[in-house]
Amino acid sequence: MLKKLLFTSLFCFFTIISFSQQRRFIVNGKVTDSLSTVRNANVINLKTNQGTFTSDDGEFRIFVKEGDSLRVSSVQHITKVVIVNEENIDQKKINIRVKFNTVVLDEFELKRHNLSGRLGIDSKSVPTNKRDSLLRETMDFSKVDMRVVEDSDHIDKNVKPPLNDTDPTMKFAGVGAKAVIPFKYSERLWALRKELAIKKEFPYKIMSELGEKFFFDKLKIPVENYFHFLEYCNPLGVEKLYKNGKTLDVIKIFQRESKSYLKIINKE
Repeated sequence: MLKKLLFTSLFCFFTIISFSQQRRFIVNGKVTDSLSTVRNANVINLKTNQGTFTSDDGEFRIFVKEGDSLRVSSVQHITKVVIVNEENIDQKKINIRVKFNTVVLDEFELKRHNLSGRLGIDSKSVPTNKRDSLLRETMDFSKVDMRVVEDSDHIDKNVKPPLNDTDPTMKFAGVGAKAVIPFKYSERLWALRKELAIKKEFPYKIMSELGEKFFFDKLKIPVENYFHFLEYCNPLGVEKLYKNGKTLDVIKIFQRESKSYLKIINKE
């Protein structure tokens, strides 16, 4: 009986250790360089292929566990890969420092001259023999075959030129006229970019507000299925409700849909 109890305790102990090693946690990170913080840097967990971008303050949040590799890349910096250690998990914090990507240009020789930038003065300062050589090269027709007869530029006076019947005042027409706005596509792109940014920030903001215990302990959503669960609830308009400040409605949807979601993934 004692051996059976000891075996059961050891089994539970190793199970808890194994679960804690597999579970991922949200850590707060910050990317800096030698001058200041780095914004809009791309941070990707190479183990899960989940990524995010740093804010204007260089901060980010991401799911990790011990041993995961984070790759940080930016246009002006050298790409860096860091390994998440036990200290990062305990403190739920990781600081990453990147180096500037220095571009070395080819060498060139800069010669001094006495030119002032004014044609009248600079032309007089050029030596006469040099001007003559330049003139001879420009006016040299020795390589032109004078025997070739080119067709003359004949203009038929009987042919009338095409008439332009476009009213130049049409673009100043009133309200009913059709106007072409060159910035309409850029406005749509900026709106689309803003919408995508909100979609990327939603999983981290809702997690920050509701907490890990709500999703993983109360709703019993597996950590690795967190993003998948949000996508499952997305058709019900949870992102729009959260954006409009209706967090209570979002919580009710999560509580209701988590039951059916767990049944689906358990069957799979």
